[in-house]
Amino acid sequence: MLPLRAAARRILPRSFQTCHYSSSISTFPRTISSLLHSPPSDEGANETVTITGWVRSVRRMKNVSFAHVSDGSTIHPLQAVLTKEQSEDLSMGASVKITGEWKESVGGKGQQSRELLAEKVEVLGEADPLTYPLQKKYQTPEFLRTLLHLRPRILANTNLLHLRSGIISTLTAFFAENSFIQCHTPIITSSDCEGGGEVFAITRPESFFKTPKYLTVSSQLHLEALATAVPRVWTLGPTFRADKSDTTRHLSEFYMLEVEAAFIDTLDPLIALIEDMVATLIRSISASRLGKETLSAAGGEDKAKELEERWKGLLERPWSRITYTEAISRLNSAVEQKDAQFVFPPVWGAGLQAEHERFLAQTVFDGPVFVTDYPKSLKPFYMLPSTSTTPTPEGGETVACFDLLVPAVGELIGGSLREHRYNELLAEMQRRGMAVGDGGEDEGSLGWYLELRKWGSVKHGGFGLGFDRLVCYLAGVENIREAVAFPRWYGRCDL
Repeated sequence: MLPLRAAARRILPRSFQTCHYSSSISTFPRTISSLLHSPPSDEGANETVTITGWVRSVRRMKNVSFAHVSDGSTIHPLQAVLTKEQSEDLSMGASVKITGEWKESVGGKGQQSRELLAEKVEVLGEADPLTYPLQKKYQTPEFLRTLLHLRPRILANTNLLHLRSGIISTLTAFFAENSFIQCHTPIITSSDCEGGGEVFAITRPESFFKTPKYLTVSSQLHLEALATAVPRVWTLGPTFRADKSDTTRHLSEFYMLEVEAAFIDTLDPLIALIEDMVATLIRSISASRLGKETLSAAGGEDKAKELEERWKGLLERPWSRITYTEAISRLNSAVEQKDAQFVFPPVWGAGLQAEHERFLAQTVFDGPVFVTDYPKSLKPFYMLPSTSTTPTPEGGETVACFDLLVPAVGELIGGSLREHRYNELLAEMQRRGMAVGDGGEDEGSLGWYLELRKWGSVKHGGFGLGFDRLVCYLAGVENIREAVAFPRWYGRCDL
């Protein structure tokens, strides 16, 4: 295999090869993070630096003032020492550019061992303290949701942006190392993947696509098509559900990480991949400055300790596995022994409610648990019948699937083996009254999906992970609306 530069010389025209563009990161302003978290260039030596950012607070004393400035690169602000005159025009929220001497902090007390002795202060953008809504006081999550355009300036929300980015970076490397190809699937689709009917229809302009189209609820079906060409594929993208659930776990627009793998005939490879993926994420976060800042932003020492224990639990505690039928039996036993009381009675054939999921993960197993082999009636049409030997009430049919339940959140990941046989899939789709036309312009037709089983079909499976729920779980955020910069949920779509 040719080195990258050699390959480029073969592929690119000579005129393109001789063009040089400066892409040096040094052309950008120096970040506050690089100052706070890097050792001094020379022991005991001071240096002249220029920083840009937003004022977090100003403390004025008789002869000197102190300003905390942040640029979003870290949750820790930089302390600038100013004269009384230099601080006159500063207020919380104002953007500034400060040049000065980066030196050891006088007194050396507090978190910051060095500080910026300002020589020149320039206000880039004013912030009227009488109208700026983000004052230095406690503001409720409900109030901050009315200020979505300003909420990212809150340090805890800034950290969530870093955490999301860090998780994506780690996942991208993880899948590449495991020979998975990242793909991009369409947002506009012709069908409802899950068959639940909770889709957003595209209504204007009416004749643009000739037939009704919808915002995607899942990339799975398209990933299955791609997996017939490259056996291991994954994607991370927005999905949409017109679900009227108004809970701390639901959004109308959210991100899903979805994976599809060909040439597997049991759930074991998928479950092993998930365990490895989560362990890789936890190790990466725990060993990084991002992890330390996430703990700092958790909301106090007790919450930070609880969050750190959550991370350790994912690494150190065993990951359990139980069938849906066994889960219903465990839940009913807990009720009979008066160890639990549920609003919704656990009944075979009914879906597990959030209260059931939390009880299983937190109380029964005290850690992650895969619940497998759900009743066929609860799951979408594309799932393969299971081979589980666990007896079911009245011989009820089950499918080869799983949900991963974790403490505090409940369901985090769902996956299954897919029905790879043409006749069996066709019969199931017809039984459910689904459109299976010729795959052309028939409304909602899934003829193309059936055709994947006609030529070179193989056993395969995959899973979907609610990315925003994952961020909530790893950051210790209780409401999913705080884990997304611009959340949309039933009744609300601001900005």
